[in-house]
Amino acid sequence: MMAVVREFTLPDLGEGLTEATIVQWLVEVGQVVAVDQPVVEVETAKAMVEVPCPYGGVVTARFGEEGAEVPVGAPLVTVAVGAVPDDLAGGGAADDGTAPGTRDAEEPAGSGNVLVGYGTSAAAARRRRIRPGGMGRAAAGVSRAEAVPAPPEPAVPAPAVGDSRTVPVISPLVRRTARENGLDLRKVTGSGRDGLILRSDVERAIRERGTAAAAASVAGAVGAAPATGAAPQAERIPLKGMRGAAAEKFSRSRQEIPDATCWVDADATELLAARRAMNVPGAPKVSLLALLAKITTAALARFPELNATVDPQAREIVRLPAVHLGFAAQTDRGLVVPVVRDAHARTVEELSAEIARLTETARAGRLSPAELSHGTFTLNNYGVFGVDGSTPIINHPEAGMLGVGRIAAKPWVHEGELAVRQVVQLSFTFDHRVCDGATAGGFLRFVADCVERPALLLRTR
Repeated sequence: MMAVVREFTLPDLGEGLTEATIVQWLVEVGQVVAVDQPVVEVETAKAMVEVPCPYGGVVTARFGEEGAEVPVGAPLVTVAVGAVPDDLAGGGAADDGTAPGTRDAEEPAGSGNVLVGYGTSAAAARRRRIRPGGMGRAAAGVSRAEAVPAPPEPAVPAPAVGDSRTVPVISPLVRRTARENGLDLRKVTGSGRDGLILRSDVERAIRERGTAAAAASVAGAVGAAPATGAAPQAERIPLKGMRGAAAEKFSRSRQEIPDATCWVDADATELLAARRAMNVPGAPKVSLLALLAKITTAALARFPELNATVDPQAREIVRLPAVHLGFAAQTDRGLVVPVVRDAHARTVEELSAEIARLTETARAGRLSPAELSHGTFTLNNYGVFGVDGSTPIINHPEAGMLGVGRIAAKPWVHEGELAVRQVVQLSFTFDHRVCDGATAGGFLRFVADCVERPALLLRTR
């Protein structure tokens, strides 16, 4: 029986992404993998993605170290297909009645499943025939046909800084934090179970190193020579991955969109009371952000010109038929904007449930590119950071962003008398090409009125 080595390349992960960074290898050379088993975790400009391999067999080579950037179409792994029993490789008997593992080399042996923009196909993999002699779980036992020269055996690299294959680490965030701060995880003592290195361990090690460096600097200032004798160097943080994508979008927004901002204070006391009344025992919980989302979709229904984008080539304003509402979410990996699809058609309970799901997925670093794309308007609750106001940058290519500050007790004239009320500042940044100030002011005033008198929502569709 002839085994075939198939090469699996980094697929097109969608949304025009052209490269990804290897975060963690999930398989080793010589390991038996099943069809559609994830082999590597990568970070794109949109999200963290586990990439499944469409072939089952023995991994004969890996390409790229953790932390390396890999372009779409570059090889990730090679897999010897047909070198192990099908029950180990995730396969079964062929549909045509042939024995397992005896399909012709030109017949696609992949799963046929797709991962956002790619599918398994014969053209996607370069194949080499190999002889089965000695093939087992170790890649070293593979012998190739004489007509095809054997590729050089992949060199075993020296352990990288924070290499997860030599230290007890599970979290990609821990590895990334260590890598970005130049910390060798092999020198960190884990406080978790069985010596597992936790995020707190890495942060403590970084602080201790900083304290030691500061002490050395002070010693040098009073006449003692620093241990290394080298001048402190400026820290350089690569603008890549999600951080780089965000920086590019911010810059493009400022360059292309003539934005303007207006703001207003509103009495949110009744809104908070309405939320408490809705969250009765046994009923689905409604978040404050969900109520603000419902108010936003109601305002966009009244001012549809703001649910739009601008086509600069055609010199046209494109008004969009559905509201796909993005909301800013802060995660350990940076700021992301998950998108609630068809937010205008959802109840406040449905909005609350979807926002909670997307937020949890975002914090776990598992948002798909589809869940981060094609928003039409963004809601930004920066009040969670304890600030009153902001002039946010529009999420290009959208036409507006509603900002919500913290809700705080302040003196307020209520029904003709001075009282302590729960006050919030609302800001609205908009693309001045899609509307004038009157429309923007009308939108923000309607939002403020709904915050002050939530019953107004009952009069909107």
